[in-house]
Amino acid sequence: MEEKRIITVQLIDAYIAWLREKGRARNTLDKYRRDLGKLYQWLEGRSLTPMLAAEWRDDLQACYAATSVNSMLAAANVFFEWMGWPELKLSFLKIQRKTFCDKNKELDKADYEKLIAEAKKQGNERLCLLLETGCGLGLRVSEIRFITLEAAAAGKAEISMKGKIRTIIIPRKLSRKLRDYAKKHDIKSGEIFITRSGRSLSRSQIWREMKKLSESAGVDSAKVFPHNLRHLFARTYYKQHGDIVKLADILGHSSIETTRIYLISTGEEHARQLEMLGLVS
Repeated sequence: MEEKRIITVQLIDAYIAWLREKGRARNTLDKYRRDLGKLYQWLEGRSLTPMLAAEWRDDLQACYAATSVNSMLAAANVFFEWMGWPELKLSFLKIQRKTFCDKNKELDKADYEKLIAEAKKQGNERLCLLLETGCGLGLRVSEIRFITLEAAAAGKAEISMKGKIRTIIIPRKLSRKLRDYAKKHDIKSGEIFITRSGRSLSRSQIWREMKKLSESAGVDSAKVFPHNLRHLFARTYYKQHGDIVKLADILGHSSIETTRIYLISTGEEHARQLEMLGLVS
């Protein structure tokens, strides 16, 4: 008799709990739950087979961009492995590697400086320092909580994410700014970027404040979100030092291929590079 492979809410809950024990970030857990929830709803109680799994992939392809489909397939494949169903694992859609990105989605240094200037103008010291810290250290928004008064005093922060620990060096100038801010706001220890009630700033709160700031700063809001600060750090560091291996270590990437995505130039810059070859008379 063929084995029944029924996905239930209880199984998904157990899997997410296992991932949590492995130290996966909350945003990763939420994403995996959403992706597996889509598969659960699509199956409508049917037993999963390799043929049905392939059909689900085809349906996803009709509704989502290829990168989004592959992201959902990755979540499903890890779940299948965990369940002991490796025969259900799906191949990813083939995507041609991009040589340039959309300029309308790239936050450049001029945009960043406008945001900083506007935050200072508004007297929003916390947001200004948050932008400088996130961009100056190349942090993920979920890593902001590791910037503590103790870390600022030591000149380095221990980042523990995805089961890995890496050390981030905090430059002296930023360290002094962080300590001065903490002293001014009577922060005796622990996280520096907190709400008035002493709680960690949430991703959504940081996102909202950045979007609001972009409007008054005259910067396209489509460019302004926390992860783009990390991309700006990566491009600026690489342009200055040209060391992609060290950059991957700083960003906490397991693969240099991930780092490479951060360094894709805009279409305009790519066109200038081609013109400089002098191959067209």
